Amino acid sequence: MSILSFLFSGDTGGGIPPVHPPAPPDARPVCALFLKELFRGSADFLLRPVWPGGAPVSGVWLCWIDGLVDAEAVSEQVLRPLTDSARLRGAESDGERFRLLEHGAVFSCAAQVRQTLGELAEDLLRGSCAVIFDKLGSALCFEVKNPSVRPVGQPTVEKSVKGAKDAFVETLRINTALLRRRLRTPELELRQMQVGRRSGTAVALVSLRGITKPETLETLRGRLEALDIDGLLAAGQLEQYLCDCPASPFPQMLHTERPDKFAEELLNGRVGLLADGLPMGFLLPATLPAALAVAEDRGQHFLLASALRLLRWLALGLSLLFPALFVAVAMYHQEMIPTRLLLSMIAAKQDVPFSVATEVLGMLLAFELLMEAGLRLPDPVGDTVSIIGALIVGQSAVEARIVSPIAVIVVAAAAICGFLMPSRDLAGALRLCRLALVVLAIFLGLLGIVLGLSLLLLHLGALESFGLAYLSPLSEGGFGAVLNALLRPPLPLDKLRPEGLHGGNRRNQR
Repeated sequence: MSILSFLFSGDTGGGIPPVHPPAPPDARPVCALFLKELFRGSADFLLRPVWPGGAPVSGVWLCWIDGLVDAEAVSEQVLRPLTDSARLRGAESDGERFRLLEHGAVFSCAAQVRQTLGELAEDLLRGSCAVIFDKLGSALCFEVKNPSVRPVGQPTVEKSVKGAKDAFVETLRINTALLRRRLRTPELELRQMQVGRRSGTAVALVSLRGITKPETLETLRGRLEALDIDGLLAAGQLEQYLCDCPASPFPQMLHTERPDKFAEELLNGRVGLLADGLPMGFLLPATLPAALAVAEDRGQHFLLASALRLLRWLALGLSLLFPALFVAVAMYHQEMIPTRLLLSMIAAKQDVPFSVATEVLGMLLAFELLMEAGLRLPDPVGDTVSIIGALIVGQSAVEARIVSPIAVIVVAAAAICGFLMPSRDLAGALRLCRLALVVLAIFLGLLGIVLGLSLLLLHLGALESFGLAYLSPLSEGGFGAVLNALLRPPLPLDKLRPEGLHGGNRRNQR
């Protein structure tokens, strides 16, 4: 057992309690009585007897889950033609009525024949209504989903100036339609699976035939099939179950709320993952250069896009190292500070009762508290907390000589650089590493920073995401590949897909 598994399993020596296997689907034949027993205690389950074609026939039932279906569609598309004598004229038995309904007597674009109770229950929970024939032990399910879903809106996290203004929503089929509008090709493949014993979350694997590596697709499919959990309800759960190294804080799956970026990465050879109920798409394999790229890079002039990409790399280094370097130099290597700057720092530090280490650690903790408070509170209150914390409390702390102005500037500059990261997960990993480097700088000075950076590079160098090195192409490609990762070449010259992603078709243009 690994150390992390031991710490979080709650095992005290008596062994890990056995995991109960998932309950098998109900294989009993379809029957209204059995179905009513299955949904006992559910006030939203509705079951009513009907007379097909208006004839007084017993043993035929119409059932649905209230709220998951459109009541008007059930009445107009299913119930009205079902009870119309003209549409079922000449049907003398339940078998004949069943065949007529299956072949178009009901106004529905999709009809599924179900023979077992488990299959029928799954269809009802996905927004279908069912006509049950007790004597036949079968049911016909018609899709009449409730259309009241959140409409497509603008991206809230990945904002765009020149790009598209639509974003993924919580409905899987709407998300796949947004993707189809950008990639109008039959080579776009959508393989749907179900994850979660009790949540039954629909998950779609998205790939481009002939471009995506089959090995990556099969690896992802195998890991999804191996999932044995009660439910998939949060976005972070997917990455923790599917990534190669769950103990690493660095994101090993890219996520985006923008369909245009999702489609662009599919064209590069990545595999996409869409889950019902999650308003974002996941992309893999992930690399550090890909986490620093944004969708608008390809929509801007290559000089501007290259400058902004270099600025993000610089911000990554400053966010990671600036507080630790300040602590190390101020505590152990004052001779490295220019004389006039050193005199200014001494003058600002004279009346401050705390050490540099205490100041920086306290400011980093205060920054994390403000970040968490701003996220958890409603928007108007969160904005107020940010203003109070940054202006009133921060300014008062400086005037009261609790912290020095230089410490506030260093921590604020590192925080602003962290905000430039396109991935919030990457920014969170950088905050953890930044705190660890500050602690090492407190005890070992510059030697501690070098030691921490060496361990960080060793970790990133050994990290993989679905068979691809996390630092690729910085660690594997030649000079041209490294240059393409740091800069954005002109689009007419960018003729090849990234190495390690494509499945043999590397050229994207002539």
